[in-house]
Amino acid sequence: MRAPQLALTGIFALACATACGTDQPVRASAAPPSSFPALDVETVMAGLDHPWDVVTAPDGTLLTGERSGRFVALRPGGQPTDVAADQTDLFASGETGLMSIALANDFDSSRKLFTCQGFQSGDTKDVRVQTWTVDDAWTNLTRTGTLIDGFPINSGRHGGCRLLTMDDGTMYIGVGDSARPTVPQDLGSLGGKVLRIDANTGRPAAGNPFPDSPIFTLGHRNVQGLALRPGTESIFAVEQGSSRDDEVNLLRSGGNYGWKPDRNPDRYDESVPMTDPERVPGAIGAVWSSGPSTIATAGGTFVDGDAWGDWNGALAVGVLKGQELLLLRLSDDGNSVADEVSPTELDGTVGRIRSVAAQPDGSLLLTTDNGSDDKVLRVTPRAS
Repeated sequence: MRAPQLALTGIFALACATACGTDQPVRASAAPPSSFPALDVETVMAGLDHPWDVVTAPDGTLLTGERSGRFVALRPGGQPTDVAADQTDLFASGETGLMSIALANDFDSSRKLFTCQGFQSGDTKDVRVQTWTVDDAWTNLTRTGTLIDGFPINSGRHGGCRLLTMDDGTMYIGVGDSARPTVPQDLGSLGGKVLRIDANTGRPAAGNPFPDSPIFTLGHRNVQGLALRPGTESIFAVEQGSSRDDEVNLLRSGGNYGWKPDRNPDRYDESVPMTDPERVPGAIGAVWSSGPSTIATAGGTFVDGDAWGDWNGALAVGVLKGQELLLLRLSDDGNSVADEVSPTELDGTVGRIRSVAAQPDGSLLLTTDNGSDDKVLRVTPRAS
């Protein structure tokens, strides 16, 4: 696996960015970061096939979903069991299928949850957010409606979809660009965007930057993670790059993040920069970038708890191709990265890591995405 690296900050980074003619973050090898706690890694569920996400209900039940449409629940003290659900209209192909899962804010009383998934029925094929309720015994999911639909889809490539519910009743949705050249910059398409909607109605949330539109930001390639930084209103998107430059982006209302793969409008041109300020004036540069080669960043969350030591509050990112957990310690304003580390306990030892979910006790839940005996893992900082 790659050695830990630091994102340069301060005067030196600014000077280098100016000299190199780019406003992208610059990364270089550096001394090892400050001390990082040892981690304990425990298998919570096994025998899974491409589980995309995992959520924890107020009663402690864990729910995960395989890309092929299967739901699996683990109740406290029990064994993993299937949760029945009608998925006859699921479109599962390539990177698309059953993806992100989120619980409603009032789940304890409503038993309501959301999924983002591929859909196909008759001539209609898209990615959409479905609503469900689950019974108290966690044996059956009942479809109750469609919250929002119309996210573009092609072969299934770049159909990624990540949900983030907020305390104010809104929901952010990261949407892939369906590998189509004009979609990321087209305000008439929901692809290659981060959306912000009312989680009850599916309508555009109040205060959105574009009138009567759910679009919050544009110019994205394939957003795989969304995370709210604790104690702030800052939301960070984790995005997969093309041949280079996986990114972490700090979202700004109405911001354009510069992905424009349409030099030839008929061809998806992945040789263009991930953030292209020349062809997208005002494009917002990334907070963090993987640099010359991609590692395939996926889900993200913020670690929370004193056991993480100096790394308490860092952004934890699941990595697919690089097969690691990446932690980024952000500056106070969130516009740069002070340092980063990939813990040795997860460096190539469990394979591809898709989703990362912070837990109230300070641990993390991870899902692996290897396609053979995939797992839900619990990662806990070891007491010193």
